[in-house]
Amino acid sequence: MINTASISDLFSLTSGNITVSALLICTICSLLLGAVVAYFFTHGEKTSKSFALTLVLLPAIVQMVIMLVNGDVGTGVAVMGAFGLVRFRSAPGSAKEICAIFLAMAAGLACGTQHLTFAILFTLIICGISVAFKKFDISTTTDEKCLRIVIPESLDYGSVFNDIFRKYTERCELDEVKTTNMGSLFKLSYTIVLKNASQEKAMIDELRERNGNLEIACGRPVTKGDKL
Repeated sequence: MINTASISDLFSLTSGNITVSALLICTICSLLLGAVVAYFFTHGEKTSKSFALTLVLLPAIVQMVIMLVNGDVGTGVAVMGAFGLVRFRSAPGSAKEICAIFLAMAAGLACGTQHLTFAILFTLIICGISVAFKKFDISTTTDEKCLRIVIPESLDYGSVFNDIFRKYTERCELDEVKTTNMGSLFKLSYTIVLKNASQEKAMIDELRERNGNLEIACGRPVTKGDKL
């Protein structure tokens, strides 16, 4: 049978080294840092409202876990790691989204151990680097394009377009071969770099003559490097 003292302890406003004032200050700081992370990592990006809300709330959740285990980061990380398994039930995010999640967790860990100054400075530095990277457009993009061609099964896809590619491209790689239409057609996917972008139509016209005027598509390649 639970005595009166035990019941009162359950509703105590202190727990170990945690006080109500410390909890409120750390939670407010966590929520503000989460809002900062959400703003800088979702502003101008195609992200969902649920992801932005997650970034706002995640630091406070991590902070609460760390405070409840009395600052034992090892135990707290183990608990949050168990919660993190839920992430693998959903579609994988981009590298930037994963970075934002880790930043939100790091801010929560710092707030949970009551290192608020470090949490604020670290969050502002990382967000500042993100803004600078976006502003100066630091990237490694190339002139690569994705070329998709449909050919009849009678054509040898290994060499049928070699002369055309030598004429119009600096580099050409066959990425994928896929059968379609009950095996009567092949879908070829190439990554190409054109010698002269203005000759794209001329190249497509010659490819159309070679593949019997079947479907051809040429556009920006699907970026895979930013996926985890």
